[in-house]
Amino acid sequence: MNDGKNTYTGTPTRIGMDPESIKRGFCNHLRYDLALDDYTATSHDKYLALAGAVRDRLVERWITTQQTYYDRNAKRIYYLSMEFLIGRSLGNNVSNLKMDPAVGQAMEELSLRWEELRDEELDAGLGNGGLGRLAACFLESMATMDLPSYGYGIRYEHGIFRQKMENGYQVEEPDSWLREGNPWEIARPDRRVSVHFGGQVETFRENGHVVRRWVDTHTVWGIPYDMPIVGYGGKTVTTLRLWSAASPDEFDFEDFNQGDYVAAVDHKVMAENITKVLYPNDNVLQGKELRLRQQYFFVACAMHDVIRRFKKNFTDWNELPNQVAIQLNDTHPTLAIPEMMRLLVDREGLEFEHAWDLTVRCMGYTNHTLLPEALETWPVDMFETLLPRHVDIIYDINYRFLKQVGTRFPGDTAKRIRMSLVQDEPVKHIRMANLAIVGSHSTNGVAELHSKLLASRVVPDFAEMYPERFNNKTNGVTPRRWLLKANPPLAGLITEAIGDGWITDLTRLAALKPLADDAAFRQRFMQVKRQSKVSLSNYCRTHFGFTLNLDSIYDIHIKRIHAYKRQLLNALHIVMLYNRLRQNPSCQFTPQTFLFAGKAAPGYFMAKLIIKLINSIAEIVNSDPAVNSRLAVHFLPNYRVSLAERMIPAADVSEQISTAGTEASGTGNMKFMMNGALTLGTMDGANIEIVQEAGIENAFIFGLSAQQVEESRSWYSPMWHYENDGAARQALDMIFSDSFNVNEPDIFKPIKDYLLKYGDEYMHLADLAGYADAQRRIQAAYADRDNWARMAILNIASSGKFSSDRTIAQYAKEIWNVVPCPVPNGQG
Repeated sequence: MNDGKNTYTGTPTRIGMDPESIKRGFCNHLRYDLALDDYTATSHDKYLALAGAVRDRLVERWITTQQTYYDRNAKRIYYLSMEFLIGRSLGNNVSNLKMDPAVGQAMEELSLRWEELRDEELDAGLGNGGLGRLAACFLESMATMDLPSYGYGIRYEHGIFRQKMENGYQVEEPDSWLREGNPWEIARPDRRVSVHFGGQVETFRENGHVVRRWVDTHTVWGIPYDMPIVGYGGKTVTTLRLWSAASPDEFDFEDFNQGDYVAAVDHKVMAENITKVLYPNDNVLQGKELRLRQQYFFVACAMHDVIRRFKKNFTDWNELPNQVAIQLNDTHPTLAIPEMMRLLVDREGLEFEHAWDLTVRCMGYTNHTLLPEALETWPVDMFETLLPRHVDIIYDINYRFLKQVGTRFPGDTAKRIRMSLVQDEPVKHIRMANLAIVGSHSTNGVAELHSKLLASRVVPDFAEMYPERFNNKTNGVTPRRWLLKANPPLAGLITEAIGDGWITDLTRLAALKPLADDAAFRQRFMQVKRQSKVSLSNYCRTHFGFTLNLDSIYDIHIKRIHAYKRQLLNALHIVMLYNRLRQNPSCQFTPQTFLFAGKAAPGYFMAKLIIKLINSIAEIVNSDPAVNSRLAVHFLPNYRVSLAERMIPAADVSEQISTAGTEASGTGNMKFMMNGALTLGTMDGANIEIVQEAGIENAFIFGLSAQQVEESRSWYSPMWHYENDGAARQALDMIFSDSFNVNEPDIFKPIKDYLLKYGDEYMHLADLAGYADAQRRIQAAYADRDNWARMAILNIASSGKFSSDRTIAQYAKEIWNVVPCPVPNGQG
């Protein structure tokens, strides 16, 4: 084996895609990377060896991809996001490299189970919710579509947290996802960036110009770690570059010699804290400051990297917008705007107006929220302490912008106050959404309704000022992860029926529509669905100690826990169902299993109390022999991508029940749809477009519209609903009389106050009767399993619009002006 070749096939050990080459690569990594043999290696060691063998097979394409972009001077997309919820990489990379059969055979011949090795990988702790998962889908689509791209984010040492349940309460533990290393990342310490904080700004005149210099700062290093993003087929492998914070000085030698060992490492600890954890609790001042440090740290690193890469091939700054497209994924990366201005003006010597024109033409901003409280603002005094030069730049931008506002809307002082980048009262704050809109050439929403409400309700002044900048890009999800990988039985059935072209062109699923009327295909679909239910039930038995009723309706609600997402509405209805089944045991009722999963922010008291309520209801319902064969409730802890991949394929019903006008888009709704679950939802976010595609007769829609919600806020009375809806009142009284928490009296009183005393902000009681009616319609529809299968197949066939490939094609054409740059075939 001295020639590095596989003696069985003659292919290089590191790049051969056949089972023998993969076996040899696996054994080499086990022995030469880990210094282990088959007798001493643990299951995790074997996962690392297999990951190494798979990584070998994408490295040549990774290098070739980057070289191709340089050789062709390709315009690149730089996608900036605080989150990239990529989940596990091994299974996804194997699938996108089309190595599944070969890897499975290779591991079988080594007496190993490929599925078990795959489960050894921890989910990457780089995100929490839909924002991060969308970013991960987008990167994969860009690679699949041969679009030159980079992702930029933070290499969090710990994810948001690992969720446990103790006595029904959420308990947060560290999510130490890097504790055993990450075989997919490559450290690039030679590409480190110096990031500055604090200090002061000196002003002086030079050659007749006023010059400002940021001095006396303290420095943190940003160390890049690169992860490969494999496009389907393995032709293109792009890069997710994550930044880790480090101190330039490991420790203070003088303090150490004097015995002050804590002070000796103070600078190191403070620097590394920046990337220690995803979303520190910002209920305290130190947490807020750390969040701001995080946001600036990663955009400073990213902008430095973008400019460095541009300058390798170009000297004319007017070419910058022709080579660089930067997308800000929500307001978190908005500091990229003043940071790019600082680099262009202070370091490169451009005039302010010239730098501003280039910056605006490079930047695009995606808004992800309709909730005013979610539009970030930062105290000016905090900015002045941490980023004094950026305060100057923002004030300069604001001065010029407000002059434009005054010219466009003369005498409208109120509009100037609303549109200012700086909020003066009651305490001065920087408005990040305003800065993002002013500093970019495009502002997009993520669903048709969201984009309309963003322009008409959230930032109407800006939509009036810049109508040409506002546009919609309805979200999508990658079918490679969420159908091909997550649901192999269904993917196999689809491919057998219509071929595999759907994998890269999801609109081809429309060819399934005639098969919805094919009795044999409907039967096979229901067999595949049951197979997914068996898989989820087995997982629950192994990890949580309970099994699921395979003949029940799997009604699944998996989202970040938040009042507007209305897990509480679901819980209230479950209590109504419980009462109904107790009072009328002989009523016609198809067994129904309600499954919840999701995390509540550590400082979000009400969300955590809703988790406790759901678990308390589950404890009573599941232990009651009068109903537990027909009704079951379970909250699955520690929701993450790998758990979603098990739950979504098994779902019959997809809970998408946010208050209309609050959810920007949602992407879980799309994943459920393409896996054959029927949507139970309000006309909110992308639900509207799902119904447009699949037909309202193939979903279960209820509740107030966004317009009705807005119009009724001034007079809405939750107490009226409590007094006039007997079933709702009975359920609420049960909860508030401690029926589900005998040993913890009054713990749910804050929920009572929230609903009945403080106005029920998200209108749970207004929509409860409609929700209950929709659930009755689900019961009636599921009684005819054959027609249910028809409805589910039509949903799958209508999901083509919701591929992230379609979304990315629209971004590339309409915002970024970036075209595909195919990577030549061959290995390097």
